[in-house]
Amino acid sequence: MNIIPILKDIGRGAAGARSLDRERARDVMGAVLDGQVAGPELGAFVMALRMKSETLDELRGFLDAAHARCLRLRSDRPVVLIPSYNGSRRLPNLTPLLALELARAGARVLVHGPVRDPVRVTSAQIFQDLGLPRAQNLADVHAAWARREPAFMALETLCHPLQGLLDLRWALGLRNSGHSIAKMLHPLGGTRCLRLVNTTHPEFSSLMAQWAQQEAADAMLLRGTEGEPVADPRRLPRIDVYTAGRLYEPACLPAQDGVVTELPLLPRDNAAATTALYIQSVLGGERPAPGPLVRQLQAVLAALAALDHALPARSRVAR
Repeated sequence: MNIIPILKDIGRGAAGARSLDRERARDVMGAVLDGQVAGPELGAFVMALRMKSETLDELRGFLDAAHARCLRLRSDRPVVLIPSYNGSRRLPNLTPLLALELARAGARVLVHGPVRDPVRVTSAQIFQDLGLPRAQNLADVHAAWARREPAFMALETLCHPLQGLLDLRWALGLRNSGHSIAKMLHPLGGTRCLRLVNTTHPEFSSLMAQWAQQEAADAMLLRGTEGEPVADPRRLPRIDVYTAGRLYEPACLPAQDGVVTELPLLPRDNAAATTALYIQSVLGGERPAPGPLVRQLQAVLAALAALDHALPARSRVAR
């Protein structure tokens, strides 16, 4: 695919760039994911978008292209989708703890993300140290749910072409649109899924709120811990929950104000093995879970109950 005309549109800088409509965005991202765009053109494309910032229509089109190349999963009840793409740099990565607590409470949970990161501790590494196998297919996902465990699926399994786009980060030094697409993935077709989406800055938070509203999405938006969609264990961030595109006030939480007077007992470092041992101690009742994580857990369960209640009666009885 010749993307030079597209580069001329989007590569004119933040002030002069012209955005793509949804259909054109879908087509160009499809070509990128299919390997039809490579070399300097691919680098120019992702950097131009980085400089311009994506519009909602562009993200919608990119997501359409990713979904067309994504493994399709199924569930007969709502699922909590946790995109885990940042890992931890300093604080322990507690995304696996949130996922395990949700699964233990009876929720179906699917975590997806990269297997490894050269500079951060991924959820995949922690799940491995906890002895939870990676899901390779739909049967593995359902087997994990039957054991009341979260299923973890690597992005390279869930949407292999998208993992290739994320890997450009290590060549270019910066993240690209693929990271936003990964946070928005919904690989379960018509099943209602509560997506836990980390928003790293106010502009992206506003964009994700628009997306949730206009797409009638079910989503929990928060500025999490070092880019992970889990509440900072030291201070609760603001949490906005949307069901069918509308704010679901019973599950929304205001940010914690004032001076933090008590810090949670956290692991001494953020290594995967240390974090796994800490998670086991919390699950075993030897240590308390951080208060902000408990409140997020309760908010997720409240939103999930609302989704479940909204299902047709026949669907609930059939489970």
